[in-house]
Amino acid sequence: MSQSVLVIGSLHFDMMVNGPRLPRLGETLPGDSWSSKCGGKGSNQAVEAARHKAAVAMIGCVGDDDMGRQLVEHLSRGNVNIQSIKTVKNRSGLSVVISESSGDYAAVIVSGANQNIHMSDLHDVKDLFTSASIIVLQNEVPEEINIEAARLAKNGGGKVIWNAAPARPVSPEMKELVDILIVNAVEAEMLGSNPVNSLASAMEAAVYLAPQAPSVIVTAGEQGLAIYHEGAVYSLPSHNVRLISTHGAGDAFVGALAARLAQQDIFQDAASYANAAAAVIVSTPEDQRGALSASDVYKVLNVT
Repeated sequence: MSQSVLVIGSLHFDMMVNGPRLPRLGETLPGDSWSSKCGGKGSNQAVEAARHKAAVAMIGCVGDDDMGRQLVEHLSRGNVNIQSIKTVKNRSGLSVVISESSGDYAAVIVSGANQNIHMSDLHDVKDLFTSASIIVLQNEVPEEINIEAARLAKNGGGKVIWNAAPARPVSPEMKELVDILIVNAVEAEMLGSNPVNSLASAMEAAVYLAPQAPSVIVTAGEQGLAIYHEGAVYSLPSHNVRLISTHGAGDAFVGALAARLAQQDIFQDAASYANAAAAVIVSTPEDQRGALSASDVYKVLNVT
């Protein structure tokens, strides 16, 4: 089996709006600036895994529109195999992201073409499942697609990383197929844990979610992250970097983790590397992130 990563998931064209804070319901709030970028959890994680030296392929759908063409070109520029990206007669997925001056954000996604992934799209490329050592899933595509992709992954001998975002109930089928469950603080609470507002509470959440997967990671923003793995729970603090924007931090973590596990890092080393990769992302302006590489992560690891 080659040391490669297969991502099945979403592609969204992101509209980014910067403002002083999130508007209240019914409020029209003047913003500071706006921009657009290619995103979607699946696409972001695929590009991040490739950035960290994994061979990456992606399965997904875009619309027959200019946004779709930009999304595919973005993957290609990011050294992601795009042979299994399908163009459909639907609008491409879209997200609208509002970022506060503090660096936090909120987003609304419209799935569009991402709902057009079919079982046949997975079965037509079974060779990708047998050649990948790590398969990455998220919740921005239909649940039945995730379940079937996880089945194919297990049949091919690969490990399944499931970033359960946006949060939805864990089905019994997914519980049997997932190797690593990754959620942020909000998603952990939506899946039933107590509120996560510290590393201690993140560790409690990881233990609470342990019945859902053999390994669980709960990311807690500036607090750091908690890990449940092989019956033990522990935490990793965040790195002391200047926060510019938290948008994309979770995807950077997932992509980097997948890349390092594909390259056969032990679990804790892969998580430590991914933690630093997320720190690099949040401390880099959006328009400069494309130039980042693994060397930027090693700088953080060597300094902090």
